[in-house]
Amino acid sequence: MVLTREVIHEEIFIPPYEGRGAELKAGDELIIIDVEGKQVGDFVCFNKHDEDEHISPVHMRASLSSIRLKPGDGLYSNRRRPLMELIEDTVGKHDFFFPACDDHRYRVDFGKENHPNCHDNLQQAIKTFGLNQVMVPDPINWFMNNVLDEVGDYKIHEPLSKPGDYVRLRAVEDVVIACSTCSQDMEAVNGWKVTPLKLQILGGVR
Repeated sequence: MVLTREVIHEEIFIPPYEGRGAELKAGDELIIIDVEGKQVGDFVCFNKHDEDEHISPVHMRASLSSIRLKPGDGLYSNRRRPLMELIEDTVGKHDFFFPACDDHRYRVDFGKENHPNCHDNLQQAIKTFGLNQVMVPDPINWFMNNVLDEVGDYKIHEPLSKPGDYVRLRAVEDVVIACSTCSQDMEAVNGWKVTPLKLQILGGVR
């Protein structure tokens, strides 16, 4: 049946230092909201019917011939197919180069043991949906503001997102997604403070 009006099917609050997941049907939309501003969200997405297919930043860069995202761009998988599409963006600056922070990052680079991290948060979130054996792929880091200098080196700046800023995505296939509030509280990645994100899943009356 044709969608007749848009409704919020589910709203998910992601506390600081945690991750959450969700299932979307093809045609559903996902809004990722930066509640307080300057908070990065590490995001992964799998084909619900084939967990070996997932959104892949390296394939996205090749398929888009770009290192930036704009509305209308597909979020391409490791099989070079879009699983989702970016349809609205109030910020315009995101990252899909950096891997999710993990336990090794905090221990090796910062001397911190057992620090919350996005890798573990994402892994736990996707397990909720039966994806137990898959590796966590590199994420899209919504709202992350890394800047290339004149020689091609990176410098991470505070995100440009303000309270209430968001990205809006449409599922092209049935997918399982997970998002983590980035746990980095020792650099400018999240403006030196970890804050919540909110997910809204929108569809229609069928």
